[in-house]
Amino acid sequence: MLTRQLQLSTVTAVAQIPATAWDSCACPEAMIGRPADPFTTHRFLHALEASGSVGPGTGWSPQHFTVHDGDRLVAAAPVYVKSHSQGEYIFDHAFADAWMRAGRSYYPKLQCAVPFTPATGRRLLTAPGHERTAGPALLQGLARAAADNNLSSAHVTFCAEAETVPGHATGYLHRVTEQLHWHDRNFGDFDGFLGALSSRKRKAIRKERATAQAFGGTIHELTGDDLRPEHWDAFWTFYQDTGARKWGRPYLTRAFFDAVQETMRDDVLLIMAKRGGAWVAGALNFIGRDTLYGRYWGCIEDYPCLHFELCYHRAIDYALRHGMSRVEAGAQGAHKLARGYLPRKVHSLHHFPDRGFQHAVAEYLSRERDAIEGEIDLLADYGPFRRDADRKGDTA
Repeated sequence: MLTRQLQLSTVTAVAQIPATAWDSCACPEAMIGRPADPFTTHRFLHALEASGSVGPGTGWSPQHFTVHDGDRLVAAAPVYVKSHSQGEYIFDHAFADAWMRAGRSYYPKLQCAVPFTPATGRRLLTAPGHERTAGPALLQGLARAAADNNLSSAHVTFCAEAETVPGHATGYLHRVTEQLHWHDRNFGDFDGFLGALSSRKRKAIRKERATAQAFGGTIHELTGDDLRPEHWDAFWTFYQDTGARKWGRPYLTRAFFDAVQETMRDDVLLIMAKRGGAWVAGALNFIGRDTLYGRYWGCIEDYPCLHFELCYHRAIDYALRHGMSRVEAGAQGAHKLARGYLPRKVHSLHHFPDRGFQHAVAEYLSRERDAIEGEIDLLADYGPFRRDADRKGDTA
């Protein structure tokens, strides 16, 4: 019990909450259009659970937090009990190693996050008008649950920057990391974007695109009702190949992509390459209100520069044609810098019931933050834009 009105509880499946109630907290803006991002919507989280991508045997056990005002859901948070640190992209292996060297078990821990999704968005999903009370209530509930259940820690990853304010007020540590994002600066179209680049970088991208487009096939943008089972069959093959080469076992099941086809095809952009009558490569994106989110890429035939074309250049082109101001192309990848993606801060919150360990991590994060800010400045200086362009305007 939080107050006479607010009641904090948990559910072990998002299906236990009606979709309309969950989404009234997760994406109230979707009443008049797209959600800001689709990743905390009921349909996305349910697709993960119903497909077996999270749940028993995955190390992601749903324990979603909810806040009710009487019978009305006024806040929620996607929360998981984790038995490892895989699929998070805010790496806490150093914390785990230090904890274990002290003779203690770092797992299980609590993770407020969207599984396998390194995309910034709201994590404290509060209905309009309840931000001041319900958001802090979720944070307090996470910290208390970690302490009461003898868990090492509670983490809120890829949160909105605004959520770090109640995080700090409730005793969480604020961590800053970075990603490379593309931002529109009133370019107008792709040629306008190229015009803002240095001459050398502009020529390099034009050459790269020409090389990719000469692979001997065609490139298709597929969304909504244009998507068919054959596209997902092909993309599943691409996804398995990339997953096997990068992290051993792909996180998502085949059933997840079937669920996406059924309930989220309007939220998806597949950019696929076809040659000789067969799909040979593809990139999966999710569509937000103002942002295109690149998620996965794969291929069964390797062609020069096709990866860059499908994942980065086509994403920018699509965003410009559809009035979107940002492309987030996922975690890591310094090669994005030369293609117009500049460094941007990423925020997360961390709480350790052990006060001594909390203090040690706070010192570590202070030093890390200084290093990250220096690296962001350095990377921005190496960006592809002309020297007379505002190169650092997107690094906040």
